[in-house]
Amino acid sequence: MGAVADKITEEIDSLRVAEIAPGLAQLAVSLAESIDEPGGPTGKSNAARELRQVMTDLRKLAPVAQEGDGVDGIAGNRAERKARLRSVPASGE
Repeated sequence: MGAVADKITEEIDSLRVAEIAPGLAQLAVSLAESIDEPGGPTGKSNAARELRQVMTDLRKLAPVAQEGDGVDGIAGNRAERKARLRSVPASGE
């Protein structure tokens, strides 16, 4: 595979959409391979336009990531601090 096809395959794998929409995922890889192949600029331009649309559709189908974002990280840190503070006996007891 060429550079574009490799990157598209990596993104499809990271999105975990190949099992959800196998035909669309394969179409994306096929379009990327056609961009990597030698050929005229018009054909590559058409393939790139279609690839952008297919990838947009695949991104919409991607399951929501279970990884937390920055807000989740801050909330988790706050909960840990509160738990530590609760476990420390108050001075004077």
